[in-house]
Amino acid sequence: MHGFSETDGQILLWIQEHLRNDTLTPLVKGVTYLGNYGALMIAACIVLMIIPKTRKLGLICTAAMVVNVIVNNVMLKNIFDRTRPYEVVDGLRCIVAKPLDPSFPSGHTSASFSVGSVIFGEVPRKIGAAVLVLCAMIAFSRLYVGVHYPTDVFCGMVSGTLIGCFCCVMYHKYISRNMKALHRG
Repeated sequence: MHGFSETDGQILLWIQEHLRNDTLTPLVKGVTYLGNYGALMIAACIVLMIIPKTRKLGLICTAAMVVNVIVNNVMLKNIFDRTRPYEVVDGLRCIVAKPLDPSFPSGHTSASFSVGSVIFGEVPRKIGAAVLVLCAMIAFSRLYVGVHYPTDVFCGMVSGTLIGCFCCVMYHKYISRNMKALHRG
């Protein structure tokens, strides 16, 4: 391991040695399962799209999820093709089913933060902050269970947040403005 990877591995081993325990592990596994296949965020998008009052928010969240899948899961994971840490870091134990796709960036984290950043930007701060706490819990869970390096998770947070912000800006700059013009015209 070199550079970031060596430090990443040391952090994962520290988490395994000092934070993993019989009480916390089932809770953290539950949190990580919420992010499997983007299920929680997809469900949130669907619910938001169904409710008329939150339909706009659901549209932006759905756009963020789609862009996130294209950028992170289709493009970046295949460009970087990073090996999972449990395959490389001596002594690291993966405590969930071993993902088969590349490690970088964390898809759970980027999906969570793409939707979470939209919600944070579009709803009252207390609700948005609670959603971001859940996103952070999902991100940390990926380290705890041993399937991602810290840099995978950090870059997933950054890319997901940037994608969410980008989708908000695009919605307000182009879509919302054009819809208002249609209603006036």
